Amino acid sequence: MDLNVVILAAGKGTRMKSKLPKVLQPLAKQSLLAHVLKTSLSLNAAKVIVVYGHGGEQVKSDIGTGFSAAEVEWVEQSEQLGTGHAVLQALPHLNEGSRTLILYGDVPLISENTLTRFLNEVSPGDTGVLTVKLPDPTGYGRIVRDHAGVVREIVEEKDAGNEIRKIVEVNTGIMLADSKDLQQWLPSIDSNNAQGEYYLTDLVKIANQHDVPVIGCRVKDPIEVEGVNDKRQLARLERLYQRKLAEELMIAGATLADPSRIDIRGQVNISQDCFIDVNVVFEGQVELGTGVQIGPNCVIIDSVIGAGSIIKANCVLENAQVGEGCDVGPFARLRPGTEMKRGARIGNFVETKNTIMEEGAKASHLTYLGDSEIGRDVNIGAGTITCNYDGVNKHKTIIGEGAFIGSNSALVAPVDIGAGATIGAGSTITKSAKENALTLTRAKQLTIESWKRPEKNSQ
Repeated sequence: MDLNVVILAAGKGTRMKSKLPKVLQPLAKQSLLAHVLKTSLSLNAAKVIVVYGHGGEQVKSDIGTGFSAAEVEWVEQSEQLGTGHAVLQALPHLNEGSRTLILYGDVPLISENTLTRFLNEVSPGDTGVLTVKLPDPTGYGRIVRDHAGVVREIVEEKDAGNEIRKIVEVNTGIMLADSKDLQQWLPSIDSNNAQGEYYLTDLVKIANQHDVPVIGCRVKDPIEVEGVNDKRQLARLERLYQRKLAEELMIAGATLADPSRIDIRGQVNISQDCFIDVNVVFEGQVELGTGVQIGPNCVIIDSVIGAGSIIKANCVLENAQVGEGCDVGPFARLRPGTEMKRGARIGNFVETKNTIMEEGAKASHLTYLGDSEIGRDVNIGAGTITCNYDGVNKHKTIIGEGAFIGSNSALVAPVDIGAGATIGAGSTITKSAKENALTLTRAKQLTIESWKRPEKNSQ
Protein backbone atom coordinates (compact mmCIF):
# COMPACT_ATOMS: atom_id res chain seq x y z
CA MET A 1 0.00 0.00 0.00
CA ASP A 2 1.34 3.43 -0.98
CA LEU A 3 2.37 5.89 1.71
CA ASN A 4 1.54 9.59 1.84
CA VAL A 5 3.37 11.86 4.27
CA VAL A 6 1.62 15.05 5.36
CA ILE A 7 3.84 17.55 7.21
CA LEU A 8 2.05 20.26 9.16
CA ALA A 9 4.09 23.46 8.86
CA ALA A 10 1.62 26.34 8.97
CA GLY A 11 2.24 27.67 12.49
CA LYS A 12 3.36 31.25 13.05
CA GLY A 13 5.73 30.56 15.93
CA THR A 14 5.01 33.77 17.84
CA ARG A 15 7.16 32.68 20.79
CA MET A 16 10.23 32.52 18.53
CA LYS A 17 10.23 36.34 18.44
CA SER A 18 11.61 36.18 14.90
CA LYS A 19 10.67 37.36 11.42
CA LEU A 20 11.77 33.94 10.20
CA PRO A 21 8.88 31.42 10.14
CA LYS A 22 9.20 28.82 12.89
CA VAL A 23 9.79 25.87 10.56
CA LEU A 24 12.74 27.72 8.97
CA GLN A 25 14.57 28.20 12.26
CA PRO A 26 18.00 26.52 12.02
CA LEU A 27 19.02 23.32 13.78
CA ALA A 28 22.56 22.17 12.95
CA LYS A 29 22.47 24.72 10.09
CA GLN A 30 19.41 23.09 8.50
CA SER A 31 15.87 24.34 8.90
CA LEU A 32 13.55 22.38 11.17
CA LEU A 33 11.36 21.59 8.18
CA ALA A 34 14.32 20.40 6.09
CA HIS A 35 15.14 17.82 8.76
CA VAL A 36 11.59 16.46 8.61
CA LEU A 37 11.50 16.47 4.82
CA LYS A 38 14.79 14.59 4.60
CA THR A 39 13.46 11.89 6.90
CA SER A 40 10.12 11.76 5.06
CA LEU A 41 11.79 11.22 1.70
CA SER A 42 13.87 8.38 3.16
CA LEU A 43 10.61 6.44 3.71
CA ASN A 44 10.06 6.12 -0.07
CA ALA A 45 6.66 7.77 0.21
CA ALA A 46 4.60 8.05 -2.95
CA LYS A 47 3.78 11.64 -2.02
CA VAL A 48 5.10 14.17 0.52
CA ILE A 49 2.75 17.07 1.20
CA VAL A 50 3.64 20.16 3.21
CA VAL A 51 0.74 22.14 4.65
CA TYR A 52 2.03 25.69 4.93
CA GLY A 53 0.55 28.96 6.21
CA HIS A 54 2.46 31.74 7.98
CA GLY A 55 5.33 33.03 5.85
CA GLY A 56 4.30 30.57 3.18
CA GLU A 57 6.14 32.09 0.24
CA GLN A 58 9.37 32.32 2.21
CA VAL A 59 8.97 28.73 3.40
CA LYS A 60 8.38 27.50 -0.16
CA SER A 61 11.27 29.54 -1.51
CA ASP A 62 13.82 28.46 1.11
CA ILE A 63 12.85 24.80 1.05
CA GLY A 64 12.69 24.83 -2.74
CA THR A 65 16.46 25.39 -2.90
CA GLY A 66 17.07 22.00 -1.33
CA PHE A 67 14.10 19.93 -2.46
CA SER A 68 12.60 19.70 -5.93
CA ALA A 69 8.96 20.23 -6.91
CA ALA A 70 8.82 16.54 -7.78
CA GLU A 71 9.69 15.65 -4.18
CA VAL A 72 7.35 18.02 -2.33
CA GLU A 73 3.74 19.08 -2.91
CA TRP A 74 2.52 22.28 -1.23
CA VAL A 75 -0.95 22.88 0.24
CA GLU A 76 -1.97 26.16 1.88
CA GLN A 77 -3.84 26.46 5.17
CA SER A 78 -4.96 30.07 4.95
CA GLU A 79 -6.54 30.02 8.44
CA GLN A 80 -4.86 28.17 11.29
CA LEU A 81 -7.80 26.44 12.95
CA GLY A 82 -6.02 23.44 14.45
CA THR A 83 -4.24 20.27 13.40
CA GLY A 84 -7.41 18.56 12.22
CA HIS A 85 -8.21 21.52 10.00
CA ALA A 86 -4.63 21.46 8.61
CA VAL A 87 -4.85 17.81 7.55
CA LEU A 88 -8.30 18.51 6.10
CA GLN A 89 -6.63 20.84 3.56
CA ALA A 90 -4.49 17.94 2.33
CA LEU A 91 -7.34 15.45 1.84
CA PRO A 92 -7.92 16.17 -1.88
CA HIS A 93 -4.24 15.47 -2.54
CA LEU A 94 -4.02 12.02 -0.93
CA ASN A 95 -3.53 9.01 -3.16
CA GLU A 96 -6.38 6.53 -3.18
CA GLY A 97 -5.77 3.17 -1.56
CA SER A 98 -2.91 4.57 0.50
CA ARG A 99 -1.93 5.20 4.10
CA THR A 100 -1.13 8.66 5.41
CA LEU A 101 1.56 9.47 7.97
CA ILE A 102 1.18 12.84 9.69
CA LEU A 103 4.34 14.62 10.84
CA TYR A 104 5.18 18.12 12.10
CA GLY A 105 7.56 20.71 10.69
CA ASP A 106 8.67 21.76 14.18
CA VAL A 107 9.49 18.22 15.39
CA PRO A 108 12.77 17.84 13.49
CA LEU A 109 14.53 14.83 14.99
CA ILE A 110 12.05 12.04 14.36
CA SER A 111 14.16 9.24 12.90
CA GLU A 112 13.72 6.98 9.91
CA ASN A 113 14.15 3.93 12.18
CA THR A 114 11.35 4.98 14.53
CA LEU A 115 8.96 5.81 11.68
CA THR A 116 9.76 2.52 9.92
CA ARG A 117 8.97 0.63 13.13
CA PHE A 118 5.76 2.64 13.48
CA LEU A 119 4.72 1.78 9.91
CA ASN A 120 5.43 -1.88 10.53
CA GLU A 121 3.61 -2.11 13.87
CA VAL A 122 0.43 -0.48 12.57
CA SER A 123 -1.22 -2.75 10.03
CA PRO A 124 -3.09 -1.35 7.02
CA GLY A 125 -6.69 -0.75 8.10
CA ASP A 126 -5.66 0.22 11.64
CA THR A 127 -4.98 3.69 13.00
CA GLY A 128 -1.68 4.43 14.73
CA VAL A 129 -0.55 6.94 17.33
CA LEU A 130 3.08 7.55 18.25
CA THR A 131 3.40 8.07 22.01
CA VAL A 132 6.11 8.81 24.56
CA LYS A 133 6.40 8.56 28.35
CA LEU A 134 7.61 11.74 30.04
CA PRO A 135 8.58 12.36 33.68
CA ASP A 136 6.67 15.63 33.44
CA PRO A 137 3.77 15.38 30.97
CA THR A 138 2.53 18.93 31.62
CA GLY A 139 1.07 20.52 28.52
CA TYR A 140 0.64 17.32 26.52
CA GLY A 141 -2.44 15.37 25.51
CA ARG A 142 -2.71 12.18 27.58
CA ILE A 143 -3.04 8.70 26.08
CA VAL A 144 -5.99 6.81 27.53
CA ARG A 145 -5.77 3.03 26.97
CA ASP A 146 -8.20 0.26 27.88
CA HIS A 147 -7.29 -2.90 29.84
CA ALA A 148 -6.08 -4.54 26.60
CA GLY A 149 -3.71 -1.67 25.83
CA VAL A 150 -5.74 -0.31 22.91
CA VAL A 151 -5.76 3.49 22.72
CA ARG A 152 -9.29 4.67 23.37
CA GLU A 153 -8.83 8.42 23.57
CA ILE A 154 -6.37 11.31 23.59
CA VAL A 155 -7.37 14.01 26.04
CA GLU A 156 -5.78 17.45 25.71
CA GLU A 157 -4.57 18.81 29.04
CA LYS A 158 -6.94 21.79 28.98
CA ASP A 159 -9.83 19.36 28.70
CA ALA A 160 -8.46 16.78 31.17
CA GLY A 161 -9.59 16.11 34.72
CA ASN A 162 -7.25 15.34 37.63
CA GLU A 163 -7.14 11.56 37.05
CA ILE A 164 -6.37 11.92 33.37
CA ARG A 165 -3.59 14.42 34.14
CA LYS A 166 -1.80 11.78 36.22
CA ILE A 167 -1.13 9.75 33.05
CA VAL A 168 2.52 10.09 31.93
CA GLU A 169 2.13 8.56 28.47
CA VAL A 170 1.44 11.41 26.08
CA ASN A 171 0.62 12.06 22.46
CA THR A 172 3.45 13.12 20.15
CA GLY A 173 0.99 14.28 17.48
CA ILE A 174 2.39 11.83 14.92
CA MET A 175 -0.37 9.64 13.53
CA LEU A 176 -0.96 7.04 10.83
CA ALA A 177 -4.25 6.08 9.18
CA ASP A 178 -5.71 4.80 5.98
CA SER A 179 -6.34 7.72 3.66
CA LYS A 180 -9.92 6.62 3.03
CA ASP A 181 -10.58 6.75 6.78
CA LEU A 182 -9.17 10.26 7.03
CA GLN A 183 -11.34 11.38 4.14
CA GLN A 184 -14.39 9.91 5.87
CA TRP A 185 -13.69 10.99 9.44
CA LEU A 186 -11.97 14.39 9.31
CA PRO A 187 -15.02 16.35 8.05
CA SER A 188 -16.97 15.19 11.13
CA ILE A 189 -14.53 16.71 13.67
CA ASP A 190 -15.89 19.74 15.52
CA SER A 191 -14.25 22.53 17.54
CA ASN A 192 -16.26 22.02 20.73
CA ASN A 193 -13.28 22.18 23.11
CA ALA A 194 -11.35 24.59 25.33
CA GLN A 195 -9.22 25.83 22.45
CA GLY A 196 -12.03 26.17 19.95
CA GLU A 197 -9.91 24.28 17.42
CA TYR A 198 -10.31 21.16 15.28
CA TYR A 199 -8.17 18.55 17.03
CA LEU A 200 -6.57 15.82 14.95
CA THR A 201 -6.55 13.73 18.13
CA ASP A 202 -10.34 13.37 17.86
CA LEU A 203 -9.60 10.77 15.19
CA VAL A 204 -8.83 8.27 17.95
CA LYS A 205 -12.33 8.49 19.39
CA ILE A 206 -13.86 8.35 15.91
CA ALA A 207 -11.75 5.31 14.97
CA ASN A 208 -12.97 3.48 18.08
CA GLN A 209 -16.55 4.36 17.20
CA HIS A 210 -15.98 2.64 13.84
CA ASP A 211 -14.34 -0.37 15.54
CA VAL A 212 -10.99 0.42 13.95
CA PRO A 213 -8.12 -0.59 16.31
CA VAL A 214 -5.92 2.30 17.45
CA ILE A 215 -2.36 1.09 17.99
CA GLY A 216 -0.13 3.07 20.33
CA CYS A 217 3.54 2.77 19.37
CA ARG A 218 5.93 4.15 21.98
CA VAL A 219 9.06 6.16 21.07
CA LYS A 220 12.25 4.95 22.75
CA ASP A 221 14.13 8.28 22.78
CA PRO A 222 12.07 11.36 23.75
CA ILE A 223 14.45 13.68 21.87
CA GLU A 224 12.96 12.39 18.61
CA VAL A 225 9.54 13.86 19.33
CA GLU A 226 10.54 17.04 21.10
CA GLY A 227 8.99 20.07 19.47
CA VAL A 228 10.37 23.60 19.18
CA ASN A 229 8.33 26.64 20.17
CA ASP A 230 10.90 29.22 21.30
CA LYS A 231 14.62 29.97 21.15
CA ARG A 232 15.28 28.24 24.48
CA GLN A 233 13.82 24.99 23.22
CA LEU A 234 15.72 25.42 19.95
CA ALA A 235 19.02 25.82 21.82
CA ARG A 236 18.24 22.85 24.06
CA LEU A 237 17.44 20.65 21.08
CA GLU A 238 20.62 21.79 19.30
CA ARG A 239 22.76 20.64 22.21
CA LEU A 240 20.88 17.34 22.59
CA TYR A 241 21.23 16.69 18.89
CA GLN A 242 24.92 17.58 18.88
CA ARG A 243 25.54 15.24 21.80
CA LYS A 244 23.79 12.47 19.89
CA LEU A 245 25.98 13.10 16.83
CA ALA A 246 29.08 13.17 19.02
CA GLU A 247 28.11 9.80 20.49
CA GLU A 248 27.80 8.38 16.96
CA LEU A 249 31.30 9.62 16.10
CA MET A 250 32.76 8.02 19.21
CA ILE A 251 30.98 4.74 18.48
CA ALA A 252 32.56 4.87 15.02
CA GLY A 253 36.00 5.18 16.62
CA ALA A 254 36.73 8.90 17.02
CA THR A 255 38.35 10.27 20.16
CA LEU A 256 36.76 13.57 21.18
CA ALA A 257 38.56 15.82 23.66
CA ASP A 258 35.16 16.97 24.92
CA PRO A 259 31.96 15.55 23.36
CA SER A 260 30.01 18.59 24.56
CA ARG A 261 32.19 20.96 22.50
CA ILE A 262 31.79 19.83 18.92
CA ASP A 263 29.24 20.92 16.30
CA ILE A 264 28.28 18.78 13.32
CA ARG A 265 26.21 20.56 10.69
CA GLY A 266 26.14 17.90 8.03
CA GLN A 267 27.66 14.44 7.68
CA VAL A 268 31.06 13.36 9.02
CA ASN A 269 32.53 10.03 7.92
CA ILE A 270 35.56 8.89 9.89
CA SER A 271 38.08 6.08 9.92
CA GLN A 272 39.63 4.69 13.10
CA ASP A 273 41.90 6.54 15.51
CA CYS A 274 40.82 10.06 14.58
CA PHE A 275 41.29 12.71 17.27
CA ILE A 276 39.09 15.81 17.39
CA ASP A 277 39.91 18.59 19.84
CA VAL A 278 37.48 21.09 21.36
CA ASN A 279 35.30 23.62 19.53
CA VAL A 280 35.62 22.01 16.10
CA VAL A 281 32.79 22.73 13.63
CA PHE A 282 32.03 20.37 10.73
CA GLU A 283 29.72 21.50 7.93
CA GLY A 284 28.45 19.72 4.82
CA GLN A 285 30.12 16.47 3.79
CA VAL A 286 33.40 15.79 5.58
CA GLU A 287 35.64 12.70 5.43
CA LEU A 288 38.49 11.98 7.84
CA GLY A 289 41.01 9.25 7.11
CA THR A 290 42.70 6.95 9.62
CA GLY A 291 44.65 8.75 12.32
CA VAL A 292 43.64 12.29 11.32
CA GLN A 293 44.11 14.86 14.08
CA ILE A 294 42.01 18.03 14.20
CA GLY A 295 43.21 20.77 16.56
CA PRO A 296 40.99 23.11 18.57
CA ASN A 297 38.76 25.81 17.05
CA CYS A 298 38.87 24.51 13.47
CA VAL A 299 36.08 24.82 10.90
CA ILE A 300 35.99 22.02 8.30
CA ILE A 301 33.49 22.45 5.44
CA ASP A 302 32.86 19.94 2.61
CA SER A 303 36.42 18.65 2.75
CA VAL A 304 38.36 15.37 2.62
CA ILE A 305 41.38 14.87 4.90
CA GLY A 306 43.66 11.93 4.20
CA ALA A 307 45.10 9.41 6.64
CA GLY A 308 47.70 10.67 9.09
CA SER A 309 47.20 14.35 8.32
CA ILE A 310 47.28 16.96 11.07
CA ILE A 311 45.09 20.07 11.07
CA LYS A 312 46.42 22.35 13.78
CA ALA A 313 44.52 24.93 15.81
CA ASN A 314 42.31 27.66 14.33
CA CYS A 315 42.27 26.52 10.70
CA VAL A 316 39.42 26.92 8.20
CA LEU A 317 39.08 24.39 5.37
CA GLU A 318 36.36 24.75 2.73
CA ASN A 319 35.97 22.45 -0.28
CA ALA A 320 39.55 21.31 0.20
CA GLN A 321 41.26 18.00 -0.54
CA VAL A 322 44.06 17.17 1.89
CA GLY A 323 46.16 14.12 1.06
CA GLU A 324 47.84 11.64 3.37
CA GLY A 325 50.44 12.80 5.86
CA CYS A 326 49.88 16.52 5.31
CA ASP A 327 50.43 19.25 7.90
CA VAL A 328 48.15 22.30 8.01
CA GLY A 329 48.23 25.34 10.27
CA PRO A 330 47.91 26.70 12.81
CA PHE A 331 45.82 29.65 11.55
CA ALA A 332 45.68 28.48 7.92
CA ARG A 333 42.81 29.02 5.51
CA LEU A 334 42.26 26.55 2.69
CA ARG A 335 39.61 27.95 0.35
CA PRO A 336 37.66 26.08 -2.35
CA GLY A 337 39.77 24.30 -4.95
CA THR A 338 42.75 23.68 -2.68
CA GLU A 339 44.36 20.28 -3.14
CA MET A 340 47.31 19.07 -1.08
CA LYS A 341 49.13 15.93 -2.16
CA ARG A 342 50.92 13.52 0.17
CA GLY A 343 53.25 15.19 2.69
CA ALA A 344 52.54 18.77 1.63
CA ARG A 345 52.62 21.49 4.26
CA ILE A 346 50.68 24.72 4.66
CA GLY A 347 51.67 26.69 7.73
CA ASN A 348 50.49 29.58 9.85
CA PHE A 349 48.71 32.52 8.23
CA VAL A 350 48.77 30.93 4.78
CA GLU A 351 45.73 31.26 2.50
CA THR A 352 45.15 29.18 -0.62
CA LYS A 353 42.47 29.05 -3.30
CA ASN A 354 42.25 26.96 -6.50
CA THR A 355 45.75 25.75 -5.77
CA ILE A 356 47.40 22.35 -6.06
CA MET A 357 50.31 21.56 -3.75
CA GLU A 358 52.19 18.53 -5.04
CA GLU A 359 53.93 16.00 -2.79
CA GLY A 360 56.33 17.54 -0.33
CA ALA A 361 55.58 21.14 -1.34
CA LYS A 362 55.46 23.60 1.53
CA ALA A 363 54.38 27.15 2.28
CA SER A 364 55.13 27.62 5.94
CA HIS A 365 54.38 31.27 6.73
CA LEU A 366 52.39 34.35 5.79
CA THR A 367 51.59 33.50 2.17
CA TYR A 368 48.77 33.76 -0.36
CA LEU A 369 48.58 31.20 -3.18
CA GLY A 370 45.70 31.63 -5.61
CA ASP A 371 45.12 29.88 -8.96
CA SER A 372 48.45 28.11 -8.63
CA GLU A 373 50.14 24.81 -9.38
CA ILE A 374 52.95 24.23 -6.90
CA GLY A 375 55.30 21.42 -7.95
CA ARG A 376 56.79 18.61 -5.93
CA ASP A 377 59.18 19.67 -3.11
CA VAL A 378 58.77 23.40 -3.83
CA ASN A 379 59.57 25.71 -0.91
CA ILE A 380 57.55 28.95 -0.70
CA GLY A 381 59.23 31.59 1.49
CA ALA A 382 57.41 33.73 4.03
CA GLY A 383 55.46 36.69 2.69
CA THR A 384 55.16 35.34 -0.86
CA ILE A 385 52.00 36.08 -2.83
CA THR A 386 50.71 35.08 -6.23
CA CYS A 387 49.19 38.18 -7.84
CA ASN A 388 46.47 36.23 -9.65
CA TYR A 389 43.85 38.95 -10.24
CA ASP A 390 44.26 41.89 -12.62
CA GLY A 391 40.99 43.54 -11.61
CA VAL A 392 38.98 41.68 -14.25
CA ASN A 393 40.36 38.18 -14.79
CA LYS A 394 42.16 35.51 -12.79
CA HIS A 395 45.51 34.17 -14.04
CA LYS A 396 47.58 31.10 -13.14
CA THR A 397 50.99 30.73 -11.55
CA ILE A 398 52.90 27.51 -12.24
CA ILE A 399 55.94 26.63 -10.14
CA GLY A 400 58.05 23.69 -11.24
CA GLU A 401 59.39 20.84 -9.14
CA GLY A 402 62.04 21.71 -6.59
CA ALA A 403 61.85 25.48 -7.05
CA PHE A 404 62.71 27.79 -4.16
CA ILE A 405 60.77 31.05 -3.78
CA GLY A 406 62.53 33.58 -1.57
CA SER A 407 60.71 35.49 1.14
CA ASN A 408 58.53 38.50 0.32
CA SER A 409 58.28 37.67 -3.38
CA ALA A 410 55.38 38.72 -5.62
CA LEU A 411 54.64 36.41 -8.54
CA VAL A 412 52.57 38.38 -11.05
CA ALA A 413 50.42 35.92 -13.00
CA PRO A 414 50.35 34.58 -15.58
CA VAL A 415 53.86 33.41 -14.82
CA ASP A 416 55.84 30.16 -14.98
CA ILE A 417 58.68 29.38 -12.57
CA GLY A 418 60.87 26.63 -13.97
CA ALA A 419 61.84 23.43 -12.14
CA GLY A 420 64.73 23.96 -9.74
CA ALA A 421 64.57 27.74 -10.15
CA THR A 422 65.44 30.07 -7.27
CA ILE A 423 63.65 33.40 -6.83
CA GLY A 424 65.63 35.89 -4.76
CA ALA A 425 63.96 37.33 -1.70
CA GLY A 426 61.98 40.52 -2.24
CA SER A 427 61.56 40.00 -5.99
CA THR A 428 58.59 40.94 -8.15
CA ILE A 429 58.46 38.39 -10.95
CA THR A 430 56.49 39.37 -14.06
CA LYS A 431 58.12 37.05 -16.60
CA SER A 432 58.83 33.34 -16.65
CA ALA A 433 61.87 32.30 -14.59
CA LYS A 434 64.30 29.80 -16.08
CA GLU A 435 64.75 26.40 -14.49
CA ASN A 436 67.80 25.76 -12.30
CA ALA A 437 68.72 29.46 -12.34
CA LEU A 438 68.56 32.38 -9.92
CA THR A 439 66.09 35.11 -10.84
CA LEU A 440 65.71 38.27 -8.80
CA THR A 441 64.54 41.84 -9.20
CA ARG A 442 65.82 44.45 -6.76
CA ALA A 443 66.50 48.17 -6.88
CA LYS A 444 70.01 49.33 -6.06
CA GLN A 445 70.43 49.79 -2.30
CA LEU A 446 71.21 53.35 -1.31
CA THR A 447 72.24 55.03 1.94
CA ILE A 448 71.39 58.75 2.22
CA GLU A 449 73.39 60.03 5.17
CA SER A 450 71.91 63.54 5.14
CA TRP A 451 68.31 62.26 5.54
CA LYS A 452 66.51 63.10 8.77
CA ARG A 453 63.37 61.64 10.24
CA PRO A 454 60.31 63.93 10.32
CA GLU A 455 59.68 65.49 13.71
CA LYS A 456 56.44 66.43 15.37
CA ASN A 457 55.53 70.09 15.25
CA SER A 458 55.90 71.36 18.84
CA GLN A 459 53.31 74.16 18.36
